[in-house]
Amino acid sequence: MLAIILRRLLASIPLVLVVTLLAFLLNQLAPGDLAATIVGADASREQYEILRKQLGLDQPLLWQYGAWLVQALQGDLGTSFFTGERVADLVNERLAVSLCILAGLLLVCVSAGLVLGVASALRGGWVGRAIDTLSLVGLVFPSFWLALVLISVFAVWLQWLPATGYTRFSDDPWAWLLGLVLPVLSVSMYSITSVAKQTRDAMADVMGRDFIRALRASGVPERSVVWKHGLRNAALPVVTVLGLVLIAGIGGTVFVERIFVLPGLGSLAVSAAQSKDVVLLQGVTLYFTLITIVINLLVDLSYGWLNPKVRGK
Repeated sequence: MLAIILRRLLASIPLVLVVTLLAFLLNQLAPGDLAATIVGADASREQYEILRKQLGLDQPLLWQYGAWLVQALQGDLGTSFFTGERVADLVNERLAVSLCILAGLLLVCVSAGLVLGVASALRGGWVGRAIDTLSLVGLVFPSFWLALVLISVFAVWLQWLPATGYTRFSDDPWAWLLGLVLPVLSVSMYSITSVAKQTRDAMADVMGRDFIRALRASGVPERSVVWKHGLRNAALPVVTVLGLVLIAGIGGTVFVERIFVLPGLGSLAVSAAQSKDVVLLQGVTLYFTLITIVINLLVDLSYGWLNPKVRGK
């Protein structure tokens, strides 16, 4: 397992370099001028050129990226052009919010998706048709539209849950939990059905195999046959889908955090893009990339735990 971790981490280094380089180039080539935005419309040409030189914007793009990369390798992600705060501090403050949403997404998908998938594989009928219908609904109606509907129903009409805002767990655990319900449900609708459909297909295949019939003939309780032996053998493709769901959930948090006014990485990325704060946006991009790498690593480790044959590959 240690060898798997080391190989995956080494293979992730080129990914980090490519993603951060592309993000840096795209940010620099996007419309707008950072120096002109900072100095304002009343500044002289001389003031504008001096600021460009101070910010290093007069240097070639690859030189600017190299300077940022050297600082990042030393643990310094730079300073925000507009707030004057260290980028690492800004990102670390908001990291917990996005991780809470992703953790909630994982919890909902595992609990609801597995139960619906197993029930559909064993019973079929209306459960399977309901999952297919929900999949189409989740595909047609995006997460930000669903978020607005959930706010209208549960926050405005029923007034059961807060519409916006975030409470730290240390301040009020119950308010923290209630504030995450609607954001998590907004990004979970299509993901639940994706996990359920994959679980249904995998379980239907496994439950028809000879070793399942042998276990039943041996008198093994049906609950153990389904949840211990059947689900574990069907878990590899389900784990793959869970990893893809979490990675897709990173993009979903960008919209959901803006709608629910949550101080997470997604809303920080939008604010940085709007103000063309390249350094801050680079820091958020780096963190999103590292989160993706960690998710893929956890998926690989799950493969090794579920199937020992994978550990030797």
